Amino acid sequence: MTSTSSVAAVARIAYLSSDVLVDSRPPLPTTSSFADTFRTLSHERAGSKATYSLPFGADVGSTLVQHSSVGLLSYTATSHPQLLHRLVLPLSELASTPLVLHVAVNDDLSDALVLRSTVPFCLYSRTAQQAHDNALLASRLARVEGKPVLHIFAEVEEELDEVKEEEVQSFLFAQQHSVVNGHVLPPADYAPALYRSYFDVAASTSSLVHHSVQALSQQGPTDPHTVVFSLGRAQFDFEEDGVNFVDVSLLHPLPAGRVTDLIPSSTVRVLIIEQVARWSTKWTPLYLDIVGAIQQSKRDEYPAVYSVVLENSGPVHHSDFLKLLENASGTSPSTRLHIGAAPSLSAVSETVAPHIPKHESSYLKILHQVFGERLEISNSPELVPSHGQLATTPEFALGRIRGQLESRAELVGAVQELLRDLGVTPHLHALLSKWLLVKDDPTKSRQSGEDILKALQSDEAPSTAAERVLALREYFPALSRWIVGSDAWSYDLGASGLHHAIASRLNVNILVLDATPYSSRNTADPQRRKQDVGLYAMNHGDVYVASVAVYSSYSQVLHAVMEADKFEGPSVVLAYLPYKSEDSPALEVLKETKLAVDAGYWPLYRWDPSKEVQGKEPFSLDSDSVKNDLQQFLDRQNHLSQLVRSKPELATELVSSLGENVKEARRKRAQQSYQELLTAIDAPPLLILYGSDGGKAEKVARRLANRSKMRGISTTVATMDSISLEDLAKEEYVAFITSVAGQGEFPQNARTLAKALHSAAGRSEKPLVNLKFTVFAMGDSHYWPRPEDAHYYNKAGKDLDSRLALLGGERVADLGLADDQDADGPETGYKLWEPLLWKLLGVDAVEIKEAEPEPITNEHIKVASQYLRGTIAEGLEDKSTGALAPSDTQLTKFHGIYQQDDRDIRDERQVQGVEPAYSFMIRVRMPGGVCSPEQWLMMDQIADEHGNGTFKITTRQTFQFHGVIKRHLKKAIQDINRSLLDTLAACGDVNRNVITTSIPTLSKLHQQTYEFAKGVSEHLIPRTTAYHEIWLDKKLVAGDAIKDVEPLYGEFYLPRKFKVAVAVPPNNDVDIFANDVGFIAIVDKNGDLAGFNVTAGGGMGVTHGNKKTYPRLGDVLGFCTVEQGPNIAEKIMLVQRDNGNRQEMGLDVFKAEVEKLLGYRLQPARPFVFDRNIDDYGWIKGDNGKHHFSSFIENGRVQDEPDRDFKTALREIAKIHKGAFRLTANQHLIITDVASEDVPQIAKLLATYKLDDVSQSGLRLSSSACVSFPTCGT
Repeated sequence: MTSTSSVAAVARIAYLSSDVLVDSRPPLPTTSSFADTFRTLSHERAGSKATYSLPFGADVGSTLVQHSSVGLLSYTATSHPQLLHRLVLPLSELASTPLVLHVAVNDDLSDALVLRSTVPFCLYSRTAQQAHDNALLASRLARVEGKPVLHIFAEVEEELDEVKEEEVQSFLFAQQHSVVNGHVLPPADYAPALYRSYFDVAASTSSLVHHSVQALSQQGPTDPHTVVFSLGRAQFDFEEDGVNFVDVSLLHPLPAGRVTDLIPSSTVRVLIIEQVARWSTKWTPLYLDIVGAIQQSKRDEYPAVYSVVLENSGPVHHSDFLKLLENASGTSPSTRLHIGAAPSLSAVSETVAPHIPKHESSYLKILHQVFGERLEISNSPELVPSHGQLATTPEFALGRIRGQLESRAELVGAVQELLRDLGVTPHLHALLSKWLLVKDDPTKSRQSGEDILKALQSDEAPSTAAERVLALREYFPALSRWIVGSDAWSYDLGASGLHHAIASRLNVNILVLDATPYSSRNTADPQRRKQDVGLYAMNHGDVYVASVAVYSSYSQVLHAVMEADKFEGPSVVLAYLPYKSEDSPALEVLKETKLAVDAGYWPLYRWDPSKEVQGKEPFSLDSDSVKNDLQQFLDRQNHLSQLVRSKPELATELVSSLGENVKEARRKRAQQSYQELLTAIDAPPLLILYGSDGGKAEKVARRLANRSKMRGISTTVATMDSISLEDLAKEEYVAFITSVAGQGEFPQNARTLAKALHSAAGRSEKPLVNLKFTVFAMGDSHYWPRPEDAHYYNKAGKDLDSRLALLGGERVADLGLADDQDADGPETGYKLWEPLLWKLLGVDAVEIKEAEPEPITNEHIKVASQYLRGTIAEGLEDKSTGALAPSDTQLTKFHGIYQQDDRDIRDERQVQGVEPAYSFMIRVRMPGGVCSPEQWLMMDQIADEHGNGTFKITTRQTFQFHGVIKRHLKKAIQDINRSLLDTLAACGDVNRNVITTSIPTLSKLHQQTYEFAKGVSEHLIPRTTAYHEIWLDKKLVAGDAIKDVEPLYGEFYLPRKFKVAVAVPPNNDVDIFANDVGFIAIVDKNGDLAGFNVTAGGGMGVTHGNKKTYPRLGDVLGFCTVEQGPNIAEKIMLVQRDNGNRQEMGLDVFKAEVEKLLGYRLQPARPFVFDRNIDDYGWIKGDNGKHHFSSFIENGRVQDEPDRDFKTALREIAKIHKGAFRLTANQHLIITDVASEDVPQIAKLLATYKLDDVSQSGLRLSSSACVSFPTCGT
């Protein structure tokens, strides 16, 4: 054994165990007590450890966060409030980091214990041997659990046994065991997960150091009348009858069951001795933990619990302890006791100042601890003797602060003026410049100012500017200015002056203490209502607001006051401190605080407008009980996410004001009354009938119905096919709105009525003599440019108008014609037609100031979907329909699924009164179009078990299944995933299946381009976990949805679909210029892939009726290497994501934006030639010696037909094939990599099933048909 200081022992373990070491130096002139050990160890090992020594005042938190991913991170420091309080904020970011904080304490533990509640584990070491052992334990625990561990230890020197260096590393990385050397795990009822982890590691540590390492060690009788828990340097080297001493080493987690085991039923008194003389609240952390444990236990009689402060100086003798027992016998448990040297009494101030309630000192102590000499309370009661009672008002404090800030601004001007003085020495010039740079720094501004004063005071003949600087010397330091007041200010914000402080835009902090107990909240005068200061301040938009409660969350108070100090502008901190009188015990304050916070009466939150500028969420809810209750509700009601209009984050819902809800309810009530008034207007009822395939005519009809109702007209809207000719004859006023399909045909939901009208007209009947009608027809004249076809334009509406008149109907308004080619599209004709209808109905004079409801677009659906979840999971469970919700059908596209129905039997099913025959199409994501024989067999099986018995090869080189009913959806996708394929991002506004040229002759080059295509696909795939949750049952859909993130796509995803293709000249079978991104392979002289020419801007997508959209061929941007390709595809996609209207950018601007994101310019494009885009059918030998057969699959449909059993043929080939299958972009199939000895067997099967017939005409070989026919369309 050697005599070693605890600091040296801990420093050695920290150095040997960590990957990165951060040490904070104390204030000058003191040096780090850890530095000598680090320096010695580093010299012995030639500086092998990454060690950072930070000066006092440096931002330790950012350094720790910066190195949070290196492995085990160790931090060493000597306890100092300024150092430790600054770690409160960064520790929240380090919650999942293996980090050990070794804090050396000389006497008082108050500053170090501030961090106790911010970390999962907190250890304390009283002796040097304990410090050594707990340093090992903390390092192993942090590495095993991946969480921060706080190790507080006393600075002492004594003899100890240290483990060897080689044993440290083997110990840290040894396999964890639940039982080590006879240590038995504690019962599960008081061993939560964190304590269980501690116990395991402690057992391993005991085995290493050969003596016991315990959370709580005790000495004394088994049936004591007094139990003493000790936290601090006090050592009880004596015995006392009936007294059991417990030395506390583990502060957090401290299971209640472990504590109560040490307090037998014979105990009548518990003394909790803590070395925390500077603790800012009455009840200390260990006291609260032990009181809580005792209260949770079931006892006949509960012992009295006393909080005892161990003073910082003097030893604890037996006589001191006996005196403590005597004091406890005659004192109430609510009174704090002391042991050791009596505290020194401060001199009594001669000035008379208003009395400050003792409870409120908790917050003032926090301010003093956090800001130290920087703190200035601008309305301090100490100013009353010299300035009068007004000194405590917000107006006085605000005026004082304004004067100070103006004086500081004057100081800045004086310094700048002095800098322009040519007579200033270089040394003084450097000091002045430095102060201007650090004038807002809390620490550096003071020191820099003092250096300036020393230089100026040595000048025998100062200039006028120098004299001004000297006169304003007190404003050199950057102070934290606070105004402290009570909730009395909340009753009248204007009269109290609080409004002026909030609206001042000055850098001032306001602390408002609310003392109303939760249990007395309803006893206040109902005529005097407190204003919601927090809401009032937040409405200003430029004010930091926080609501805190020191007896609920001490760390949250520290968060709030530190953030308020950093905020540039007014800050309001609402502090809860409920007490009825100064005699109210702290335990009552604690109880009232817990009730108020848990009930939501006093929510804990922070609102920082500066975060909104940074794109972060400005609101932070810190009330755990409120968050937990709300999360449970959202978990049960996941479908509510569809009601979120923009952002689905939790905070958006919480910020919404109850007052706004009340206003909305009143507005709806007023609107309802107004509607009832309008209904009294004498206007005939109106029936609106529409025919619509794409939904545009339906939207116009429903908008017309809304406007009609707002004018007081009783209005009904329905499809044309929902009414028979007989019922139509009974109607008086009917407005028809119809689009057109095909060559002047009626839409699907209007054809039954149209046929009935046509038949009645053919019989010369006149059943509609009582009908008054008008027709609005919607079409596109651009579809019929030839004069002989012009009559097809709006033919359905024109035919309807003439037939209604022919059947006796009265045309009361002329036919309205909407042309998509008009300047405003259909709106041009609609604005001419609608007023005719209102005039006819006699409501044209009714003035309506209507607020058009914002249409729900796909962008709304995407952003409200919680990263593509929506209510898909709930819809799959709904057995009442074969369909999914309309909003979910937009989301399922991202999962590779389209909802469809068989349009050939729509009319039949409508007559039967049943819903359409819904089914689903599933598209597989298979980059490059290559699959194994095993995967082909699985696709064949899926088509039979879940689809319509066939499957399709698409132009995107993948498989597509049709006819999958809803109850088979999940099983089909699970089977696809079992084959090591998936459907994620096969459709939707994301990057879809990446395709590549199928070149059987160049096997090596095809393999290179295929691997590249797979890499691009994986790089651009969405990162949402919704796919695995919904379809593969990986976890609950709702539970952790708010944690998802899309680093590339964001919550809106892309404005449209995005396609990538890879072409190998001279074959352009992938139509490279019709893709958003194209990679044209460039081959070097050895036949290897050298890189790609990159194209962008292609696409065949067009929005019908929007003349600003059009199909476009891509342009060549330049050349890139193979490695650069995925990143370039990403940057092109990001530019299109952020500039959806890229057709207005121009090629040069688009290319510049891409290169700006890349950080480099693309190389000039290299020459290439395309001369063909078709497949080469039949047998071909590749450069690898293997054979390939390209088979013609008509329209890509793999199915069995009479005399053409192609599906069976390919199944049989897959059973014996040893190579792979390649799907081509022309919807055909290549059987690849057939060995020479296997060619006869494959050829025989091809011939048997007539799959080797490639003698069709060129027109047939190049033909194609709709992939989804007849289920496409609506």
